[in-house]
Amino acid sequence: MHLDRDKEINELEKSALPGTYGLGEPGSIHLIRFPIYVTQTSPAELLGRRRRYIQHRCSMNILGGSQNVHVEHFNATHVDSLVHIHSAQVRAEDKSLHDLLQPIQDASHTRDRKRSPPDSACTRGTRVDVVQKVTIWTAGGISAPDEPHILWMHGYVGSGKSAISQEVCTRSERQGRPVASFFFFRNAGDRSKIWRLAPTLANDMAAVVPEMAPFIRAAVTAKPGLTNFPVRSTSVAMQMQRLVYSPFKAATGHGPIASLAGHPFLIVIDGLDECEDKEEIQDLVEGMLLFFEENPFVPLRVFITSRVEQHIQSHLDGPGVLLTDLVDYCSDADIETFLDVLFASERRRNPIMRAYIRQNGAWPAPHDKQKLVQHIGGSFIFASTVFKFIMGSTADSGSTMTPMDRLPLALKMNPDFDDLYAQTLARSQHLPHFLDIISTIAHLEVPLPTSGIAELLGISIYEVVTVLVNLQAIILVPGTDDIPVTLFHTSLREFLTTQSRSNSFFAHPRQHVRLLLCCLQSELTHRYQGGLGSSPIQRNSAAAYALRYSEAHLLRGQLFFESGEWDYAMQLCREMLELSPDSPELIQSLARVRRRRRSGSLEDLEEKEAVSPKRRKLNARPSSHLDPSHSLRAIGDRLVDHYRRKGSMVELEEVISLFREELELRPYPHPDRPHALDNLAVALNDRHRWTKTVGDIEEVIFLYREALELRPAPHPDRPFSLSNLGDALRDRYQHTRTATDLEEAIILYREAVELQPSPSSESLHKLDVALRYRYQRTKIVADLKESNSLGHEAFGPRPYRLVILPYHSICQDLHASLYPIGPRDRLEIMDRLTFVLQERSGERALVDEEPTCIARLKAQARRLAASTFMT
Repeated sequence: MHLDRDKEINELEKSALPGTYGLGEPGSIHLIRFPIYVTQTSPAELLGRRRRYIQHRCSMNILGGSQNVHVEHFNATHVDSLVHIHSAQVRAEDKSLHDLLQPIQDASHTRDRKRSPPDSACTRGTRVDVVQKVTIWTAGGISAPDEPHILWMHGYVGSGKSAISQEVCTRSERQGRPVASFFFFRNAGDRSKIWRLAPTLANDMAAVVPEMAPFIRAAVTAKPGLTNFPVRSTSVAMQMQRLVYSPFKAATGHGPIASLAGHPFLIVIDGLDECEDKEEIQDLVEGMLLFFEENPFVPLRVFITSRVEQHIQSHLDGPGVLLTDLVDYCSDADIETFLDVLFASERRRNPIMRAYIRQNGAWPAPHDKQKLVQHIGGSFIFASTVFKFIMGSTADSGSTMTPMDRLPLALKMNPDFDDLYAQTLARSQHLPHFLDIISTIAHLEVPLPTSGIAELLGISIYEVVTVLVNLQAIILVPGTDDIPVTLFHTSLREFLTTQSRSNSFFAHPRQHVRLLLCCLQSELTHRYQGGLGSSPIQRNSAAAYALRYSEAHLLRGQLFFESGEWDYAMQLCREMLELSPDSPELIQSLARVRRRRRSGSLEDLEEKEAVSPKRRKLNARPSSHLDPSHSLRAIGDRLVDHYRRKGSMVELEEVISLFREELELRPYPHPDRPHALDNLAVALNDRHRWTKTVGDIEEVIFLYREALELRPAPHPDRPFSLSNLGDALRDRYQHTRTATDLEEAIILYREAVELQPSPSSESLHKLDVALRYRYQRTKIVADLKESNSLGHEAFGPRPYRLVILPYHSICQDLHASLYPIGPRDRLEIMDRLTFVLQERSGERALVDEEPTCIARLKAQARRLAASTFMT
């Protein structure tokens, strides 16, 4: 259908978008936009209508008398499966600098962090020292040609690097010093690439230092490919040189820049390890170092944060770069402050918390908060995750649990770093000795330096370093060979020792066998070289470790020995005895190896056959059977006895499973629930001694607390519960050195002693030991005096006590290895043996462990053991 001319023009005016239609004046530049919506219209007809429209409005003289006319955005679209776009290009000199550079909009510190992670910021009162150090450095002038222009702060995942970067940017701007920033983020499109770094920094710098803008524009105009958009065509080093360094140098060369106010300009590059272009990162760093080497006084500083990755460290760890290890600034105090702020904020808006606190006092209680801090292990990401779990919305989940209910569960949470661990470990998996080194680090009782690991395993230091240098995102490798190698978070050990999580990276417990043999070999080498001293101070790190921890690896690895390995271990012990025949610790070592070798006897098999029918009988019972918890307890007790004689982890896991079931069958207020709590706690504590799993000792303490609450004074078993909880807290103190654990243990031991009309020597001894631990930490003389008094009350004069206990242990180990008789006979013989040694030591009032005294008592013990056995 054809419309007449006026009607057609009117229709076109209605369908056209508002635009700029103007006549050019001589010597002027005008833009003419022709946007239009047309549906079901052919391209030819569309152009015809547009031509008639222009002729009508402008009498075909729209550009008459004008010069330098440019038509922008003439887009015609045919909506009927065909799309036609006709665009005239805008010249570079007419574009804004932003359009020329095409920066990433959400990569700087001014981004919306909720939409563009990382959503990181320092909580008030945290990271004060490190932020102040970085801020002072960024604000200081360049006063010497060798002064570093680059500060590299490295730290493990979750240590708060991005939060510190954000705070440094914010604080710099608040103090009137301009800053440009780029926050890399993995798997976030262009933010994980390096090609948009320079254009984005240049755009931000030009916005706060306008003097740079003409130099940046000139560079892009001369070489449009500098932006690497939309096609990558220029190296990152060239980008930074042409778009950032040279424009900044040119701007400052024309005189002082007002916006800098005498301070250096700051560039912040956060999360450099999140960038996927590893080879280009090396070009970036090399170009940066070269520029500052050639321009030592240019007022420009660069603050970089990342994990320790080899492709970054190899270039930044050198002259011209100031290094800061965030591990030196990650404290439990910061985590505690972080949690305090979060809990305080939640308290103001959570009626459940307020009601609980009104009735029960502060929450979380100080000891619970301390446990939470220790469990978090310095990771702010994990701390945030744990807090969100504790405060989870009951409305959303349908759960009836309160934050108070979730707190104990939070102590069992593991940080979800498994993917990070697996990806990082895979980098070195192909290297020689990889699994041996990683399994050793996972199973060591205390950390060793790279030199100690190499000495213990009998390999070169460089082979250890070669494996570890690629793993610095998760393992803290110091720059020297004499500082221990540590894990960035305790969850890495749990990952490595849990096969279902670590798979091919699993650190098998058989590694304890290897470590025992390595310890014995290290000890033998030490003695062959003339090192007969028993003090760890006189030894290298491997020999000192072997002296203290051989027995621990023997205990943990005894289930995994092969017959040849037992023989080799005893051979090493005998060779050491030949070199040092008067060494009691070597006699102990040989005795322990021989005794452990005999585990797995016919008696063990008979015991298993006795337990199995009972287990099957219990499984066959109907669910309505009256109180099956008694049967579970009986089987569990039998398995405990079997486990303690053989040391089988398989049996222990079954014991734990049975006691958990028993506990579920005895809910509060069942009269036997305290006993069920004790049983499970004892079994978990045994497993903790094997595996060193933090979650086990935490659960032990939780169970013992509940048992104590169920035995209020004057319950006859309350001293028993007080002592149990004190023991668990003291055990955790020995691992974590948390002072509050030791203080609480002392309070519990005191109450246990006070509740007993005639305190047992065991109760007095426990309080004595705890006070000595506190004296070692605080040097408070009153603790030492009280400890001596308790020791005298429990065991008699201190000299007698110091002498008899070590020698009784030596004789027991030696005698048990030489004469494998039944438990009752052995106990009787050892009682008689102990009595004679007590008499001997009492007569001489021995105080010092003199070598001659050791040899004499050893000979007496052997003669007495032989004569007693014969009679």
